[in-house]
Amino acid sequence: MSDSLIVSASGIRGIVGRGLTPDIAARYGAAFAAHIAAGAAGPGHILIGRDSRVSGPVLLDAVSAGIRAVGLDVCDLGIVATPTGLLAVEEDEAAIGGLLVTASHNPAPWNGLKLVAREGRFLSPAAGRDIQRRFEADIEYAGSANLGASSAREGAGRAHVERILSLPIIDRDLIASRAYHVALDCVRGAGGPIMLPLLGCLGCRVSGLDLEPDGRFPRPPEPLVENLGKLSEHVAEVGADIGFAVDPDVDRLALVDEKGRPVGEDWTLALAVELVAAREPAPVVTNLSASRLIQDAADRVGVPLLRTPVAEANVVARMLEVGSTIGGEGNGGVIYGGLHLTRDAPLSAALILQFLAESGATLGAIVADRASYRIVKRTIPRKGLSVDEALSAIGAAAPSGTETDRQDGIRLDWPDGSWIHARPSGTEPIFRVMAEASRADLAGERADWIEDLVRRAS
Repeated sequence: MSDSLIVSASGIRGIVGRGLTPDIAARYGAAFAAHIAAGAAGPGHILIGRDSRVSGPVLLDAVSAGIRAVGLDVCDLGIVATPTGLLAVEEDEAAIGGLLVTASHNPAPWNGLKLVAREGRFLSPAAGRDIQRRFEADIEYAGSANLGASSAREGAGRAHVERILSLPIIDRDLIASRAYHVALDCVRGAGGPIMLPLLGCLGCRVSGLDLEPDGRFPRPPEPLVENLGKLSEHVAEVGADIGFAVDPDVDRLALVDEKGRPVGEDWTLALAVELVAAREPAPVVTNLSASRLIQDAADRVGVPLLRTPVAEANVVARMLEVGSTIGGEGNGGVIYGGLHLTRDAPLSAALILQFLAESGATLGAIVADRASYRIVKRTIPRKGLSVDEALSAIGAAAPSGTETDRQDGIRLDWPDGSWIHARPSGTEPIFRVMAEASRADLAGERADWIEDLVRRAS
């Protein structure tokens, strides 16, 4: 990991032109193709696609060249949401894998590669390590007579929308009868081309912000509360019933209530859990950084909650292990097994509208009727930081009576339900600190305490 390139078991992300260059993208595409070819039962192609970042076309061409140079065919889906790409791989009988050019919520200078297995899920950590090994070793390229071919396909987004609308849990007519007015912020990512038709099919009137998929982000692209000021103002100005914000690759959904108040990303998963688990009772799975709201939602419908290390692949693996139908991450990423096992913002939007339609209440009223918590997030640069020493210092300072979880960094839980989670990021060169409590001042004090321990340890 460096300040400009992160290579991990889940793919790569880097600052374009510095850490991440076309030659690196081509070589990583070739390493991925070699891994896929070694495990494929027969011939097939690799689906590729990208979000809207301005560096996307150059890197996608490089990735395509790397894959074809190993001898595999590629099929280009164009600009697609990440969950659309995963669903397309799963449903294409000729696909033996997929590769998506996206840096998700990272700032505009970044881009990256996400790796998809034949099943339409992100590769396992073991598979990712094999690709990393191939990337760092010699790659066997094909001769001129055996190079892969290239083709293109349209309609993946339309198929994704149709699958969501066909889910038994989504009552299209009920939602349409409410005639919701939705304010939609797509931050000029890949969201507009799929969110607009989905909401239209659900009978919604949409007032949009930055729907053009040109990658020229007008604000920090992560859909955090502090980045949703323009959407909040827009909800109030147009009198919308709800505001939706997605990240550039459309796997995360954040909510703004009818009064223009951002409610925080964790509410997306909490309400989805409450809706789905009431119908399909099974354990709920989320990560160690997800809010107490998710525990409350599971308790409300009487199902257990299980926690995993951060990263979608970890949540999905546990969901498969325990037969879970609903899970996800507290960053607005909902995973519903009834559709597919990946975070999916269009699906999340449909589930939230279903929840509202069934309850007959506004989002603001629903949130007010449930317990709420205050969460504080801090980031510390990794440069010069000893992660092991920082984690040891936190563990040694843990107060009596707290529970300690070391699956991913360290998490401390207090008897009153408050908690902290400190861990090195797997997608950025930073150390993350999160604290949640019933009061903002307490969460802030806990975050200050952890940040001080980490900085002193470094």
